[in-house]
Amino acid sequence: MPVPAPVRIAVIDDHRLFVRGLELLLAATSGGRACVVGSTGDAAAAASLVRQCVPDLALVDLHLPTPGGVRAIAAIRRTTPGVRIVAMSGLGETNLAVEALRAGATGYLPKSGEPEELLPPLLSVLDGWAVLPAELLTALLAPAANRLPASPVLDDHERLLLQLIAKGHGTVQIADNLHVSERTVKRLTASLLRKLRVANRTEAAALAGNAGLL
Repeated sequence: MPVPAPVRIAVIDDHRLFVRGLELLLAATSGGRACVVGSTGDAAAAASLVRQCVPDLALVDLHLPTPGGVRAIAAIRRTTPGVRIVAMSGLGETNLAVEALRAGATGYLPKSGEPEELLPPLLSVLDGWAVLPAELLTALLAPAANRLPASPVLDDHERLLLQLIAKGHGTVQIADNLHVSERTVKRLTASLLRKLRVANRTEAAALAGNAGLL
């Protein structure tokens, strides 16, 4: 079997005890495959360190002294764009984590996780995945969900017309069902399409199914 490629990791964190623990943990849980090749607690020196030690992955604490972890991430991304970056924090601060992602971090991991659970997400990041806790992903998706247009409110006549359209009925069949003229059906259909903001009956039927309007 092919031998897994070694994983070189740089750690940007000003807590020496955490860095030392990480060195021991990664070596133990990876069977020696993952190793820390450089570390610094100075955010201003982060980009320089990464250029020098050429890691596959950089772990950056978001609570570094000024200029801070987010600035360090941005500098690493500018100077060494090929390095994957994972932001870390001991506090559950969604806003700061989002800033880190915008600055160029590929993922975010809380320091409060179990030690043995650290390596798998780091390897996933190297494989091209973005790693985020569920609560952070929910926070990121919430604004997009709030921007979605609300489903239009239909009266009983409009809902019945939409149901007939969704069933594939033509103008003549709909006129018979509603006991109106074909001209009236065309007028009502045009009004319904405008209200649903769709171009044709097919799109109206699809929207009805997706939005639960039927």
